Amino acid sequence: MIETDRLILRQWRDSDLAPFAEMNRDPKVMTYFPSLLSARESNELAERFQSLILDKGWGFWALEQKNTGLFLGFVGLHFQEEESGIPNAPLVEIGWRLSSSSWGNGFAPEAAKAALAFAFDTLNLSEVYAFTALQNLPSKRVMEKIGMHNTHQDFNHPKLPKGHSLERHCLYRIQSEALIK
Repeated sequence: MIETDRLILRQWRDSDLAPFAEMNRDPKVMTYFPSLLSARESNELAERFQSLILDKGWGFWALEQKNTGLFLGFVGLHFQEEESGIPNAPLVEIGWRLSSSSWGNGFAPEAAKAALAFAFDTLNLSEVYAFTALQNLPSKRVMEKIGMHNTHQDFNHPKLPKGHSLERHCLYRIQSEALIK
């Protein structure tokens, strides 16, 4: 478990599944993803996240608002294999997905900085990457707020069909000495 002033990054709970499924059905939240997720797909994703945290001790953690106990989404780290098709892989990426009702409160940058501190201080990584669809300006803003820089290595996401409107992705990076605390 990782805590910030307002947030807790923690292992997934069964009680997270319903709000996570609702979030993954929200067209606003899923604007920069290829499709909305069914409840089954959402539950499988949460179970995968939970399993990876159990195996490694880190991953895409459930995000909870400390003073309310409210599930906000997820923020965390994920390992991308060399065969992933992501430039510079193998690498550890940072990612997030928050409910639209929690947007605009600075939760994503706050939690992402805590995840980066874990990556650099606990995992002793020298760099962390993030990627998103070129059109995803809100995620790019979060990346920049936490000190990441565009590598200018745009790429076609290997899991999206050729010609898909979200196919082109940008790749951001932060090195351990650049973390804004």
